[in-house]
Amino acid sequence: MVKQKSVWVCRECGNKQFKWTGSCSICKSWDTLEEELNAPKNEGRFESKIPRASKPLLIDEVDAEGFKRVHTGYVEFDRLMGGGIVTGSLNLLGGEPGIGKSTMLLQLSKRFADQGLTVLYVCGEESAEQTSLRAKRLGIKSDKIYLYSETLFSQIRAQIDKIHPDVLIVDSVQIVYKGELPSAPGSVTQVREIAMECMHLSKGNGITTFIIGHVTKSGDIAGPRVLEHIVDTVLEFEGDRQHGYRLMRSVKNRFGPTDDVALFQMNEKGLAEILNPSLTFLEERTVGSPGSVIIPTIEGTRALLVEVQALVAPSSFATSTRRSTGLDPKRLTLLLAVLEKRMGYQLHALDVFVSIAGGIKITEPAIDLGTIMAIASCYCNRAIPSDTIVMGEVGLGGEVRSIPRIESRIKEAINLGFKRCILSAKNLKGLNKKLSEKINLQGVMRVEEAIAALLP
Repeated sequence: MVKQKSVWVCRECGNKQFKWTGSCSICKSWDTLEEELNAPKNEGRFESKIPRASKPLLIDEVDAEGFKRVHTGYVEFDRLMGGGIVTGSLNLLGGEPGIGKSTMLLQLSKRFADQGLTVLYVCGEESAEQTSLRAKRLGIKSDKIYLYSETLFSQIRAQIDKIHPDVLIVDSVQIVYKGELPSAPGSVTQVREIAMECMHLSKGNGITTFIIGHVTKSGDIAGPRVLEHIVDTVLEFEGDRQHGYRLMRSVKNRFGPTDDVALFQMNEKGLAEILNPSLTFLEERTVGSPGSVIIPTIEGTRALLVEVQALVAPSSFATSTRRSTGLDPKRLTLLLAVLEKRMGYQLHALDVFVSIAGGIKITEPAIDLGTIMAIASCYCNRAIPSDTIVMGEVGLGGEVRSIPRIESRIKEAINLGFKRCILSAKNLKGLNKKLSEKINLQGVMRVEEAIAALLP
């Protein structure tokens, strides 16, 4: 018998090396190397193969009539996917445990079954009875949805050949394994092989496939990055489990826009889509409260109005506390330094807390000026007018820089009845003059001007 050789595989990037070195030589991640045996090399490695074309075709000769989309009935989800789900596509849904991935796919299964499509739901992490109880709680009843609790891929493949489903859902890709591979389920080799098998199934048989992927501690989808290259669409579920809002983000989409978002709300009946997110985020807003500012932010192709809340209080310890929710803590430290230097606020002995209401996370620098105004409002104990929005990037010199897609932000504010907007003076150049007739646009060059305008 030939001696089997082992290799060390990085579970973050999939890099292979023959010795353990502590850190990966490619992605430099520490303690991510796992020992595995080399996968057997044979011609019948994949059970599902794509029929190979007999000859190359000219681009005008390719028949694209089979390119069809299936509408789910969720307006937000169909918009996120580019107008519906493409038949025969391979889609990856990732997110933290308990965020609602299985609930979302069960609800999608119901929408597919209502259109006469046969759905095979492989619930490897749970028994069929557990999944059935969740489906009953969500009010899902159909004779087109099959539940199959199995983790061995050869058994799953046999049921696919028997049922011939139109939609295949694998929950999750980390729990399914191939028996001929020596590595354990969830390892880099197993995850990559299962993803390749699902890709061959989707492209070869025209089965629309959804696979659920777990996330690591850093928030990335578990497994090698090649997993995201194999699939057609990568969707990420975000949101605080303590809040009811769930943000689905399209990170990769071969058939539609990328970096777009759809907002859902978790309730006792499952996930319900939110058609007007700005109105939902602002419905619990307290008018006339110091430390509250409305900021327009861009998520994908949509402008959202969110509330930034700040609290400044005396510190009981020698070292003051800086905490933020939904905002980068390093960015908050930078903005506090700008306030102390440019405005002379004595914040070094005060605790500062900043939160984005609703549990969403914002990373764009366009919320800098609004965050500074919220902190200044609480520090001065004076409320900012409730019909005012604030936006702009703040530099280290205290200057207010321009931000992109300014018209989309202003139009969203006008639709919700806001009357005044504080923004960078550079953004006023080339702006549509019709917008200034509906809302008072006031440009500022520095942080001092913005504070003098709102907190005289």
